[in-house]
Amino acid sequence: MKSANLTKRQQAVLQFIEDYAEAEGRSPTLTEIAKGVGSSAVSTIHKHVQHLTDKGFLERSHGKGNNLVLKGAGETSRSSAELLGLDARNVEPRSFDHRHTESRNPEPRQIARLLPFCGDIAAGAPLIPEDKAIPLEVPLTIHRERDECFVLRVRGDSMIEDAILDGDLVVLQKKSDYRNGDRVAALIDGEEATLKEFRRDAKGVWLIPHNPDLKPLCFTPDRIQVQGLLIGVMRSC
Repeated sequence: MKSANLTKRQQAVLQFIEDYAEAEGRSPTLTEIAKGVGSSAVSTIHKHVQHLTDKGFLERSHGKGNNLVLKGAGETSRSSAELLGLDARNVEPRSFDHRHTESRNPEPRQIARLLPFCGDIAAGAPLIPEDKAIPLEVPLTIHRERDECFVLRVRGDSMIEDAILDGDLVVLQKKSDYRNGDRVAALIDGEEATLKEFRRDAKGVWLIPHNPDLKPLCFTPDRIQVQGLLIGVMRSC
């Protein structure tokens, strides 16, 4: 593994991951990496991380999730500067607390997982198929390691009384059955994707907005395909 194998940006990402893991005892999230190397595009950071993994500088830890660790983290390690053939004197210092690094766990605690981002959920727009989705890092505190989860971005204000706002990211779980009162992503006539409260009665399937200016709509069951149950909301500050 030589420095010629990596771009300067990939070198910066790798160095940040190593410094962060030593200081915090865990690997950073994609968002933290992006902030640490001065990038505003998490999707670009994900590509850099994937390149570093493909080239053998990073690997996924064993077990669930997508926790990143440096290749050979459990062995007597060299710094990423050494792996890249860089002069350690020219590596930019970072203001991390390096106390307790000698006793750190070689396999940092996993705090997030990559979930498929399947696009916007708004009237008139179908969801992006999962095989074309963009990986997005989601904290474990939101999805709690549930299976069959995915992410959508809300467009519109139909659920403002549930504190779900335009632009929020919602995490949903695919299920085989849905109950009255569930907040769900539903596909109407195979075309319109919408986030609403789900109710079913003798009249049909109701999709109920939580906005006083909007009215509930009732559909025959064959017109509605429920995509997932709302389990969490993320918002950029």
